[in-house]
Amino acid sequence: MKQPREGEFITIKSYKHDGSLHRTWRDNMVLKTSDQSIIGCNDHTLVTEADGRRWVTREVALMYFHKHFWFNVVAMIRKRGVTYYCNLASPYLIDNEALKYIDYDLDIKVFPDGEKRLLDVDEYEIHGKKYHYPDEIDPILKYNIQELVRWIDEKKGPFAPEFVNIWYERYIQLTHRKKHKHN
Repeated sequence: MKQPREGEFITIKSYKHDGSLHRTWRDNMVLKTSDQSIIGCNDHTLVTEADGRRWVTREVALMYFHKHFWFNVVAMIRKRGVTYYCNLASPYLIDNEALKYIDYDLDIKVFPDGEKRLLDVDEYEIHGKKYHYPDEIDPILKYNIQELVRWIDEKKGPFAPEFVNIWYERYIQLTHRKKHKHN
């Protein structure tokens, strides 16, 4: 599969450990691809849940996916500031259909004031049993939580203050939209 090009739209699909579809996001614009990562953006995009429920995202969101780390990061640009939603998940792969990853339930939410919250620990425990997560998953995810927290604390990658400005600006250029103030 060739890498999608800047300005192209892709679908994103998350799966559960057993291979069942979890959630689909339509119309995500690719802003940058490299050997290691993909940066994308969506705005009021259609999301379909595994049970068929559909909803539309409320704001512009920048997405960061990495080939080697077991997390991906969504930066939601809101009036009160940027809120980060970090999914503990397998590294992504991409094929002709979509960018795909396995969602491992655990999430870290970072609020505009810098507060961090680890979410869905109970869901992780339940799904670990339900989907028979192999023993090696737990240490991998624990390591990646530590790595993710380090990135947040050191303002690395998508948590760098300039990340949102640079990539939101690029999205505006590519879509020729009028810029909304988000500060």
